[in-house]
Amino acid sequence: MNRIALGAVALIAAGWTVSARAADLPYGTRAPYTVNQPLNYYSWAGPYLGGNLGYEWGSVDNNPTKPSGFVGGVQAGYNWQAGTPWVFGVEGDIQATGASDTFAPWKFSNPWFGTLRGRVGYALNNVLFYGTGGLAFGELRGQTFGLTETHTNAGWTLGLGAEVGLAPNWSAKIEYLYVDLNDSNFTTITGVSNGSRFGLVRGGVNYHF
Repeated sequence: MNRIALGAVALIAAGWTVSARAADLPYGTRAPYTVNQPLNYYSWAGPYLGGNLGYEWGSVDNNPTKPSGFVGGVQAGYNWQAGTPWVFGVEGDIQATGASDTFAPWKFSNPWFGTLRGRVGYALNNVLFYGTGGLAFGELRGQTFGLTETHTNAGWTLGLGAEVGLAPNWSAKIEYLYVDLNDSNFTTITGVSNGSRFGLVRGGVNYHF
């Protein structure tokens, strides 16, 4: 019985020691999220890196094709959270896509695109709801009768998303983006200006450092 009492005292003393050391940590240190940890301790602050998969569907200006297909890529970003539920961040991503469509003699595709965006979110403990927007850039490729013409254009993007902290340093997200890439004059393929506009739904995972 004495051994049990001594063991309990030792465990309590060890817990106090760990708590005292944790209290001395500088603000902004990322505390791992666990089931037993109070949810209001979850921090979104710091850098992260992850991957995503999704589906894209859209249209081409001045052409009846509607490219669509699967998309996948990587993203990286940084969040700031100054002791409030509000989270501010920046994120960049690069995507490879299989989006394409053929109508009559034309085939248009969007082989790749990327974005550089700001993010503003509100955290309910380990759940983050956010809006995002910024720069978009990507390639529009046209083909007809064996001829190929490509243009890389810049544009803009806006979207909404939600992210959930699942385990120490890991989170999962789902988001929708609308992407508008500016027109270019496809002199060889169509003889008019063509641009790409599409919606995108994707899910992803992030590792927080």
